[in-house]
Amino acid sequence: MIYRSTQNSRRELSNLAQTQGGYFTAKQAAAVGYDRRHLDYHAKAGNFERVERGLFRLPEIPTSEHDDLIRLSLWSRGRDDRPQAVISHETALGVHGLGELLPTRTHLIVPRSFRKKPPAGCVLHKSQLEPGDVEARDGFRVTKPLRTLLDVAERETVTQEQLNQIVKQALAEGIVRRTKLREAVEWQANDSRLARAISAVGQ
Repeated sequence: MIYRSTQNSRRELSNLAQTQGGYFTAKQAAAVGYDRRHLDYHAKAGNFERVERGLFRLPEIPTSEHDDLIRLSLWSRGRDDRPQAVISHETALGVHGLGELLPTRTHLIVPRSFRKKPPAGCVLHKSQLEPGDVEARDGFRVTKPLRTLLDVAERETVTQEQLNQIVKQALAEGIVRRTKLREAVEWQANDSRLARAISAVGQ
């Protein structure tokens, strides 16, 4: 079996996988020198774990705290092999450490053109996100706290009391700024749930 450079390819693949919770795609592997035959060989030898079609994992890399979110991000990749989904809503609250909700489903925002059927326990919200709405984590993207609060406020699955507490925490911990939150509420002409939450916190 001929490798472009076994040592260099392995190093590049490992460095990449480290940023994705140990995962890598077949296309990413090919870019550093592993073709389909190499992938098949290493999967059979136990060097790579075959997770699903076109997705593998390096077993020596510890599982990430957000392993499920990384996998969903990679599941959402398009034809260009780039993930399209962004962690959002109640799930994003958990990533940011806001509130004490225990959502039973994972929420993702995807482009309006997205056509894949969501896995069990996953909710897709089709929307257009601006670059400023999103931040990168290791292996996935998530809506920033401000955008997350705006999204959650639009849904009735979070009670007003819960929303009040989440906004209070976000402001107290400096996760969002009151001025930015007020500006966002005014810009969206949303004078209901989120506005009430801001008022409930007081000055």
